[in-house]
Amino acid sequence: MCIAGVPIVTIAYPTTVRLVTTARLRASVLASLADGADELALLAEIEGATSARQMAQDKGISGLAANELVYDVPHAHFINASFAYARPQQPNRFNGAYRGAWYAALLVETCLAEVGFHLTGFLAAAGRFVAVVDYAEMLSSLAGAYLDLRSLPAHPALGSDTTTAYPIGNRLADAARAEGLNGVIYPSVRHPGGTCFAALRPAAVQSVRQGDVYRMTWKGDPAPVIEGPLANAPAPDRA
Repeated sequence: MCIAGVPIVTIAYPTTVRLVTTARLRASVLASLADGADELALLAEIEGATSARQMAQDKGISGLAANELVYDVPHAHFINASFAYARPQQPNRFNGAYRGAWYAALLVETCLAEVGFHLTGFLAAAGRFVAVVDYAEMLSSLAGAYLDLRSLPAHPALGSDTTTAYPIGNRLADAARAEGLNGVIYPSVRHPGGTCFAALRPAAVQSVRQGDVYRMTWKGDPAPVIEGPLANAPAPDRA
């Protein structure tokens, strides 16, 4: 079976890697502003009024229904946030303006190359290659039916020009989701030989757990210095 000439495969990978900044693993910044549990709950309610993830979980948002999200599983908020926090002005390769996706890879080296490319682009736009960012591995299991672009490295959805490739990738992802597929598996554009995943449904992301932490440092040069795994990594948030 195919969609738009792209084959559909059934996959099962017990361990894939996604990187998130360690700032997202730390205790809520609201805790330092509250004098007690009641006050913290009130502040959390105020924060939730503007949180895309919280709004999506409560009643859904444009492009994402509340019943699509996951609840009562480890790191549910990380999974849900990856779908709720889309960027209308900056769609990604396989998700559009109003719905995110869970991007992962088989190797952390692939994740570092992908994340490094995008952050280097942000720093270039700012005109200064100076930054230190720690990233934590969020490991997960992915399985089910996926569109498979691995044998089609020249597919236009995988082009390096995001202005032309991303709209094609978005249409392909929409077609995959409409057919009930869990996502897209594709060769990394930023890390030769790497394999990437775009899980298109929250329920497709299983058994999430925290792995190692890596540090990326830009010291005035577009190429970051990468260190890791680091000792004294933040404790995992089990929410």
